[in-house]
Parts: sequence; structure tokens; C-alpha cells
Amino acid sequence: MENRSGLLTVLVIWAVLLFGCKENKKQDNPLLDSEPVYSTAEAPAPPPPPEIMENEDSEVQITPISHATAVLQWNDVTVYMDPVGGAEAFEGQEKPDLILVTDIHGDHFSPETLEALDTEKAKIIVPQAVAEKMPDAFAPQIDVLDNGNSKERYGITVEAIPMYNLRDEAKQFHPRGRGNGYVLNLEDKRIYFSGDTEDIPEMRALKDIDKAFICMNLPYTMTVESAADAVLDFKPKQVYPYHYRGKPDVSDVARFEKLVNEGDADIEVVRLDWYPNEEY
Repeated sequence: MENRSGLLTVLVIWAVLLFGCKENKKQDNPLLDSEPVYSTAEAPAPPPPPEIMENEDSEVQITPISHATAVLQWNDVTVYMDPVGGAEAFEGQEKPDLILVTDIHGDHFSPETLEALDTEKAKIIVPQAVAEKMPDAFAPQIDVLDNGNSKERYGITVEAIPMYNLRDEAKQFHPRGRGNGYVLNLEDKRIYFSGDTEDIPEMRALKDIDKAFICMNLPYTMTVESAADAVLDFKPKQVYPYHYRGKPDVSDVARFEKLVNEGDADIEVVRLDWYPNEEY
């Protein structure tokens, strides 16, 4: 009887130890207390890869700031065109590597804006008339470019294109030789900014322009009709109407687009919002 009692006691102790060991193993395994473990057959399918949108112009990004002012991003280079509007106009933008100024007028050249921006690493390309009005602190950064000359900075070759008025009543606004339009050569792309000009022969003679930014506002530059006629002459792949706020009226960019499309359907007119704080 005593042997049976002893054997029973041993069996009970062994069962308790075995069950307790299993419980400890279960508690020591974090997989059993977290996400369920799926077999290969039950495992949910992985999410599909994100769709990739192809864009042949993805390496050139253009941000309109206002009127004649824009920011271009190309590879790791940031270009400011005619920066005006104070530092607040460029909030969220990368610091400039290259700054281009076309003319001395306040809607293109703002010393106060240049002084407010972080331009420590920037080279600044300007015509002579602008260089003469630049604060002395910028002297080491300035490249003076005359009409017809070019300069390479940060892998971009910048060509200075003449900009001037043709109409007798407007010649005092922009005399020939004072300001620059610019062609930016970014590897295989050529981007043209007209600055303040009329439909001059030098514009009409341009070749192989991928993107053309064309002004149109009276009385200072040219009419919508003159701008469209010039574009149909030099045939850029894309044309961007900009600098179209006039006095007192704003140019009809819809009519400009219609004239270009009727004349050459292969030229794409791209309309950006150059006056985000105004209703036009």
C-alpha cells in the first residue's frame, strides 16, 4: 500500500513538472503572443509595387514665383531667375546655386531680396547695367555677361540674348544692349527666358529651344499677337506665357494660346500660375 502511494506521489509530481515546463516554453516564445504565424499557403500576398510615372522632363523642374520670377531645379543645381519679392517669396525652395538677372527694373532686380536670401554659394550672372547697381558685397560673386556672350556655371552654359523694344513709343523702356534674355543649356535641353523684349530678330532666329518663356504686356514689352508670331517663327517645343501683367490691362493668354495652336499644333502652350495672389 505504501509502495502504491509513493508511486502515485511520484507520478503526480512528474505531471506537474512536465505541464509547468510546457507553460514556461509557451511564455518564452514571443511569436505565440503576437502576430499569428501563417503557413506558406495562408500568408497574405505582398502589396503591389508603386506605379512609376515616366516623365521625360522630370530632370527640369520649374516653379513660378510671380510675374518674371521663377525657380528651376536641374539635377542638384537650383537656379533663381529674376528673384524679387523678399525672402518670403522663396520659402521652401532650395538655396540658389545660380542667379540670373535680366534688367534693372524693380520687377526683375531687387537688391533687397538678394540681401535677404542665403546666396553665399551662388554665382550671379547679370548685364553690366545691373552690375553697376549691385551692392558691393556681391562683387566676388558676379559674372557680367554682355549680349551675345556666354558663360558656363555649375554645368549650365548661359547665353545672353538681346532684349529690347522695337516700337518707337516703347524704346525708352528697354533700349538695345542694356538687358539680357537668357538661353540655359542643360545638357541636351535649351530653355529660353525672354526678359522684357518685343519680337526682335534675335528671338526669331533662336534654334532648338525646348522651353520658351515669353513676355507679353503693354506698354512695356509686346502684344499677344507679336508674341505668338515670334513663337511661330522660332518654333520651341513648349512655350510658357509669363510676364503678362500690364498697365492697366492683363494680356489675354488664352488668345495667345489660340493663335499659337492655330499656327502650329505641334507647339505646346503651357500655362502656369504666375499671379497666385491675384485674380486674372
